[in-house]
Amino acid sequence: MKKILYSLLAISTLSLVSCKDDFLESSPTETLSTATVEQKVKGLYTLMIRMNTGNNEINYTGASPDHTDFGQKGWDIYTDMMSGDMALEGLNYGWYSTIASTDGQVNPTNNDSRQVWRSYYRMINAANEIIDILGGTNAVPTTAETKQQMAQAKAIRAYAYFNLLQMYTPKYNATAESIPLYTSFNPQAGPKATQEKVYAQIVDDLTKSIDYFNGFTREFKGQIDQGVAKGILAYVYAAMGKNAESAVLAKSVISDYGYPLTTRTETYYDVATSGGGGFNDVNTKSWMWGYDIVILNGLDLVSWWGMIDIFTYGYASVGDAKGIDANLYDSIGKDAAGNPILDSQGNPIVDVRKLQFSNTDNGDYSDYIPMNKFFNAKRIEQGQRQISDDYLFMRVDEFYLLAAETLAKSGQEAEAKTILKQLLDVKMYGFNAAGTEEKVTGYINALSGVALQKEIYKQTRLELWGEGKAYMAMKRNQGTMVRGANHKFLVGVPIQYDDNRMYFKIPQSEVDNNPNF
Repeated sequence: MKKILYSLLAISTLSLVSCKDDFLESSPTETLSTATVEQKVKGLYTLMIRMNTGNNEINYTGASPDHTDFGQKGWDIYTDMMSGDMALEGLNYGWYSTIASTDGQVNPTNNDSRQVWRSYYRMINAANEIIDILGGTNAVPTTAETKQQMAQAKAIRAYAYFNLLQMYTPKYNATAESIPLYTSFNPQAGPKATQEKVYAQIVDDLTKSIDYFNGFTREFKGQIDQGVAKGILAYVYAAMGKNAESAVLAKSVISDYGYPLTTRTETYYDVATSGGGGFNDVNTKSWMWGYDIVILNGLDLVSWWGMIDIFTYGYASVGDAKGIDANLYDSIGKDAAGNPILDSQGNPIVDVRKLQFSNTDNGDYSDYIPMNKFFNAKRIEQGQRQISDDYLFMRVDEFYLLAAETLAKSGQEAEAKTILKQLLDVKMYGFNAAGTEEKVTGYINALSGVALQKEIYKQTRLELWGEGKAYMAMKRNQGTMVRGANHKFLVGVPIQYDDNRMYFKIPQSEVDNNPNF
């Protein structure tokens, strides 16, 4: 009942919003005066899961004008494809072809750039409305209620700005012009701010949110709380190259909030036992932040599940599959030289993450699709028509990897290895002479310097595949991607993290309508 009531409230709150066509008024601009601040706060989160948040008519009830526009998980697919770790394996309907070909990133008139821009600025403007009601950006809330409301609004604003900076700039450069910065509701058009200024606002918002969240217990995992805010800030610091600060926060997320690692059983579907895996339930203990999707939310094939899961009626199930990059798949269970990692008996280890994906032995499906990682529990092809599987935004496993990465970059390699092995010991194993399972992560001990950092980066790509984390990891680690043979575009072409094809250009509609540009 609570789940249904929450969805009703969120939908009714968002339905009060109307939008206008030019950029400055493309964020939610009007709500009924009777809507409470708490309703507005909860309404913020529906912008992360709703269709059409990147188009003109957010309340449009007909067929979605763009089937890639369904909130944060839509943009997660964009960034996973931009990184090259997610391959577009079919072109029957054309969705994502401009992202996979990189035209969407290069061409400022392309709708891909425009709808991501509008979606995040809508979130920002909606957050700014709440912040203004509570007294403005510089106000200091004094009650428990207003503190948590301000904390959530500022955290969402920071999250949106951080995503915009990542997706619309080639790399971190403090003095470079970036995007407009708005801290009040319905502002006049503003100039591009430097990255330094936008990052300063993001850090300030998240730092204050973390403080204001003290003592707050959220109602649902769909809301941000202190642990999630720390997680976002850890990513922000890592993107800025402040690795020591990021490591402190990542370790706090691991130790202070009681989230266990995703278990081996939860990691993949075991064909032998017909159980495990799915990544479809917000109640999974390792999930820190996710949205509890119900049929009332009205999601169907125009959704993350419709695009990724063959057991959902949607594009993945009719040939437009999205799969793991073939080269990345082939690297699972191998060392940096491409040699199999062996157990004490000289046999190749088992890495259960390789079992998340189809391969040529399956025969009936496209190769490399995540049919044993992300799926509807009934596992009936096209069985889920109305979406009730949940959306994942953040899980604690990310911070084992981020802590390992930032510790290694800070010179604290021993601790980085220890934390990395804690995660990998769950996912990788071999057998000793007695046939008993044994740990196989000892190879990590010999790594140092760049070799250790590359291994952590690779394990981040494997563990978090399809979760919207690969693009930012690529930028943090200054990676170069060479796409495998299962891509439809740019196979074998090296693309560096800061290549012109690796970030969106500010939409032409914004350039035309903003007199400061």
